[in-house]
Amino acid sequence: MSSQRPRRTPPPSGLIVVDKPAGWTSHDVVAKLRGIAGTRKVGHAGTLDPMATGILVIGVEKATRLLGHLALTDKVYEATIRLGVTTTTDDAEGEILAEVSAAEVSAERIAAGTSALTGRLMQVPPQVSAIKVNGERAYKRARAGQEVELRARPVTVGSFEVTAVRHGGAVVDVDAVVACSSGTYIRSLARDLGASLGVGGHLTALRRTLVGPYGLEQARTLDELAQACEILPIADAVSAAFPRRDVSAEEARLVSHGGRLAPSGLGSGPIGVFAPDGALLALVTEDERGAKPLAVFAP
Repeated sequence: MSSQRPRRTPPPSGLIVVDKPAGWTSHDVVAKLRGIAGTRKVGHAGTLDPMATGILVIGVEKATRLLGHLALTDKVYEATIRLGVTTTTDDAEGEILAEVSAAEVSAERIAAGTSALTGRLMQVPPQVSAIKVNGERAYKRARAGQEVELRARPVTVGSFEVTAVRHGGAVVDVDAVVACSSGTYIRSLARDLGASLGVGGHLTALRRTLVGPYGLEQARTLDELAQACEILPIADAVSAAFPRRDVSAEEARLVSHGGRLAPSGLGSGPIGVFAPDGALLALVTEDERGAKPLAVFAP
């Protein structure tokens, strides 16, 4: 008798939109979904700090190659900022550096401060972040007690809307909704708002409610996914995210082998290319010379 186990059928290629729980790293979520989906080919687009909850876009099987091309630049967060306390990490997980009474900070001054942090900004990332400095993650240097000098980077904050201001003794808690570009640190906004008001500040809660076209209505918790692993098919994900080009059987054969197609006029790309039967073949970029495969998904 053979002792070999039957090979497990891999899951379909596609995206999973996860509602990440607090306390989990993005890598923790990937590891959990490898078990749920039954494959090691799982990756994530972007990251969320362990403290944060909300949308994390996961790729499964061939869709891991799609993640770097998805337009996930627009993001929306619900945040709570505590004024009056500065921490080493700019959030509640760090050690307290300073405490200054914020009792006299008015809602009007807070509104003026958030307004000044709206638009195109040069933002300094938190000391404890995943940004690399001379090949090493900034958080590793910071946790080793080294001073890390991070350069300001351009980001865009489309809106910074205060939804509630709660005074509580020496501190003030500010609830806000932030719409911003990829690469924006909400922790840095909390730090900079507090600094501009002269009392310091840090982030105490964060929930990501939108990433590109994906909102909370499409997201599932890990418990829900353990019961029913819903995977958005890769063809549907590409159709939703990119211009679609349907090709003939001969063009399908050509692009499946890495060949160029004639220009379609759909823009520079990425463009999703689909076979006559609706199967996803490739993502292509396009110029006046034709359409060149960026990633081929055809078997």
